[in-house]
Amino acid sequence: MPGRPRPLGAAWDGAGVNFALRSSHAEAVELCLFDADGRRELARLRLPERSGDTWHGYLPGAGPGLVYGYRVHGRYAPRQGHRFNKHKLLLDPYARALSGTLAYEPAVYGHSQGAAEPWRQDLSDSAGCVPKARVTDPHAFDWQGDRRPAVPLEQSIVYELHVKGFTRQHPGVPQHLRGTYLGLAQPAVLDYLVGLGITAVELMPVQHFVTEPHLRERGLENYWGYNTLAFFAPHPGYALADPLREFREMVRALHDAGLEVILDVVFNHTAEGGEHGPTLSFRGIDNLGYYRLEAGDLRRNVNWTGCGNTLDFGQPAVQELVLDCLRYWAVEMHVDGFRFDLATTLGREAADFDPDSAFFRAVRGDPVLAGLKLIAEPWDLGPDGYRLGGFPRHWGEWNDRFRDTARAFWRGDAGQVPRLAERLAGSSDLFGADGRGPQHSVNYVACHDGFTLADVVSYARKHNEDNGEGNRDGDSHAVSWNHGVEGPTEDEDVLRRRARQRRNLLATLFLSQGVPMLQAGDEFGRTQRGNNNAYCQDNELAWVNWRPARDGAALQEFTRRLVRLRRDHAVFRRQAFLAGVQQRAGRFKDVVWLRADGLELEQEDWLEPELRVFGMLLDGTGLPPAQAGEKPACNFLVLFNAGAAATEFMLPAPISGSTWEVTLDTGQDSLTVPAGSYRKGHIYLLEAETLAVLADHE
Repeated sequence: MPGRPRPLGAAWDGAGVNFALRSSHAEAVELCLFDADGRRELARLRLPERSGDTWHGYLPGAGPGLVYGYRVHGRYAPRQGHRFNKHKLLLDPYARALSGTLAYEPAVYGHSQGAAEPWRQDLSDSAGCVPKARVTDPHAFDWQGDRRPAVPLEQSIVYELHVKGFTRQHPGVPQHLRGTYLGLAQPAVLDYLVGLGITAVELMPVQHFVTEPHLRERGLENYWGYNTLAFFAPHPGYALADPLREFREMVRALHDAGLEVILDVVFNHTAEGGEHGPTLSFRGIDNLGYYRLEAGDLRRNVNWTGCGNTLDFGQPAVQELVLDCLRYWAVEMHVDGFRFDLATTLGREAADFDPDSAFFRAVRGDPVLAGLKLIAEPWDLGPDGYRLGGFPRHWGEWNDRFRDTARAFWRGDAGQVPRLAERLAGSSDLFGADGRGPQHSVNYVACHDGFTLADVVSYARKHNEDNGEGNRDGDSHAVSWNHGVEGPTEDEDVLRRRARQRRNLLATLFLSQGVPMLQAGDEFGRTQRGNNNAYCQDNELAWVNWRPARDGAALQEFTRRLVRLRRDHAVFRRQAFLAGVQQRAGRFKDVVWLRADGLELEQEDWLEPELRVFGMLLDGTGLPPAQAGEKPACNFLVLFNAGAAATEFMLPAPISGSTWEVTLDTGQDSLTVPAGSYRKGHIYLLEAETLAVLADHE
């Protein structure tokens, strides 16, 4: 039967299954049916109709559980960009679930692997080496009235975690559930996340991914997951039996706990790799219609991702695929937002990035997607690929300049005070155009890609030898420092300084305007022993170790205190940038930047490269409560000393009350807050490499 061209993929309607596949250059498409375990091919059926670029057909009586793949006929002409090969079984790009695993046998490659004839077509059948798609029932799960938490962006606190690594060693998770979607849904985990005070978990890739051949050859696995094979399918490695059902159960449990779910999605490249990679899906369906190819040699993929290929967002098929995929995860899987890996690729219709590209316009106009949290990693490896601050107005962006500036300041680098003040104020230099605000800056001091927070202050150099690449991989120019000893030490002075610097970096993160993002485990000192590129370490090196370091419990409580401080006081999460302007007649400026003598910083002070001590006076009077139970308006004085010596800081007059009360001081090894009240002109002794917060109340 002819069926319909929409929706793409395999859609069960209760009486049969409609199959639709998009390929603008194919000459014919065969639907291949397999037995339940995907080992034996039962039939090949030509899709009978073509509507535009979509091939389609309807199979009466078919239903959920049916295992299938495609063989796409057309020209094998690499120099013209065509890589059709009817001998290769291809995965449906819209597959919701997969059957079987990938084996990197010679048959999965569409061309000869021999050096003599590297582009000769390979005629061996790949069906026995590749996973197949499985038809699913979209109505098989009871959401039980699940509702999105819908946390306003400016009130969000994001927690980046790896589904497997977060619970693989968690003592409160039953052994058989550790490292799974259901493990993340366990009460011990939910209680911990809620108790920490975060509002959203940002899950590292959960779209079905595979390990690259070069890692398999070294006996390693792709742990992070940035090598997607099936965009619509939850990764089966995190499930006991049914990835679809178990992922949904996880989302429902997180929502019940008031936590949003943000997915780290990878639409910039696929698992097929470069031009000599396997033919698994897009390459055989329509190489020229999905991938960006070198203009001077269409045999070769453009590699603006560092992963061998780049999806071409100038092609309608790619735009449609990604939009459909995002809607699927939002509507049928109930996720609350997306973080887009190497997101500059999304805006490249031609070679140049365009924030008003067709894809971005489509997202903006989509009634489902426009209301979700959309966060860009605002760079790729293409021309002019670093685009921080250049994304559409409703997008958030990972702000790596916040990370680098905060680290450089606390490392003691010269000339950092003006830069840090800009980051503390919300980064208006990056996000001040087109009606954007500080909530569009996703601030962080550490993330999965780089050193953990503990390693930032413990290692001056990367130590990636375990990755098998001669320590050449990973960032060689990370802003980190070791306090005189590389790695582990028993030197008490070094350990105290490292602990204080972790507190400094966390306090800087949570007291800044913008959306803070915390990497899982950084709140209690997780280490990767100096490995800053643990993408292939699916082991205890990269898994979260729930046995905290010796000061881990104290750091954890310190982090909770910071989160509560931010949550309780709107002055730390404004929707407008701090600008040093008077907010209302007769009132103070929203922020005043102070010297150690208590006077406002002058122009010449900002230009002093050796300046390492300053204060940030925040006026919170009159700010309306942003949420139920929020404490009364409060004003804060935050003092920074990145210098090597203690400094006497003369305090200004309180804005509303009569005295300043100390809220926290990172120079304290314990959680004890120094007692005492301070008035105008009093001296506060700010220890070396220390941040202090003082408050007054209306």
